[in-house]
Order: sequence, then C-alpha cells, then structure tokens
Amino acid sequence: MMINIDKLKFDEKGLIPAVVVDNNSKKVLTVAYMNKESLKISMEKGLTCFYSRSRNELWLKGETSGNYQHIVSITADCDNDALLVVVEKDGPACHMGTDSCFNNSVYKSDELNEFSMDGLYKLLQDRKEQMPEGSYTTYLFQKGIDKILKKIGEESTEVIIAGKADDKNETVYEIADLAYHIMVMMVEMGISLDDVRKELASRHIIDHKVKQEKMTGNDKN
Repeated sequence: MMINIDKLKFDEKGLIPAVVVDNNSKKVLTVAYMNKESLKISMEKGLTCFYSRSRNELWLKGETSGNYQHIVSITADCDNDALLVVVEKDGPACHMGTDSCFNNSVYKSDELNEFSMDGLYKLLQDRKEQMPEGSYTTYLFQKGIDKILKKIGEESTEVIIAGKADDKNETVYEIADLAYHIMVMMVEMGISLDDVRKELASRHIIDHKVKQEKMTGNDKN
C-alpha cells in the first residue's frame, strides 16, 4: 500500500532517518536523514537526496563523487517515523571509499555465524589471492579451470541423483556443493555475483513482459 508522505512522522527538526540498503547484496550501506524536501527530490529524480545535519543543507548523493544511488523503493516502518531506502549504487556508499559505512566491528557472537553469498565470494577471492597451503579452494585454483569445471560436472550429477531419489536433505547438501564450485569458477573467470543478479533481474523483466503479451493476446481471441 502506497502512503502519502504527509503521513510520515518527521521529528521536531523536520527530519526522518533513512536506512539505505543495497538492492543486490542486501547490505546496509548507510544511515542518513531526509526532510520533506529532500524526500520529494529523491522521489522525483529516483536518486537519494539527503539533508546534512552538519552543513544544514540538502545533498544529492553522488553529485560530486559520481557515486549515485538509484532508488528501487522507499518503505516506511510501522510507525511511519523511519524509512528503508533500497538502492542500486554506482560506487562506494561511504565517503571513506568503502562499499558501506558499517565497517568497524563492535561485537561478534562466538556461537552464531553470519553467512552470506557475498561473504563466501569474498572469502574465495581472498583464497585466490593468498593461496594458503592445505586449502581445498587453493588446490582448485592451482589446478585451474579444467579441474573446476570437472568438479561442477560431478556435483551437477550428484544433485540430479539426489533429486531423482526425492531425498530433500541430500539434495540440499549437493546443491550447496554445486553452488560452492560454481562460485569458485566465477572467481576464476572474474564473474561477480552482481553480474548474475543483473542477468536474473533482466530475465524477470522479460518474463513479466512475455506474460503481459500472452494475456493481451488471449484478450484479443
């Protein structure tokens, strides 16, 4: 449901916090503030525009750096006093030149593990650069693309066998193996997760258009 921005609850200074999240990695990029004017500009331009509390002025993200943030969606929380802004970014989100403003670890659980495909991809990149001894990933990179592709073929077969046996747990296990080896291949070939995400996103748009065309064709018959 779309709400009117007049229903948003700006604070006594006319500001509302905006949590900016990367549409692809789902990583929190920054937390900034908007006033009603900057929010309107953001919606009109499709680019994030914030209010700088230190400079007391509006600033369009990327206007000087070129690191624009293209808005996918803006969603208010249940109390209408905070915004979640999902974006496709052109470059680093932080003025320090990093991908995100959140880089300084304060606490990390010893029991609960944080996992993401992006984190795994970064780990594989590090393995390729550092080539630590005794690492299976290092072994694959040392053997090269032919070995990596052979393993992908083997793991694909294992997925098919597990799926044919209707064994859910085994299929999940084999899919994980296959995904790992595919990501090793991606790192070897310089294919990023964003490359795949963008390809899938483009197919979603095409699929949507095809469905619309089919529906229109059925209406004509």
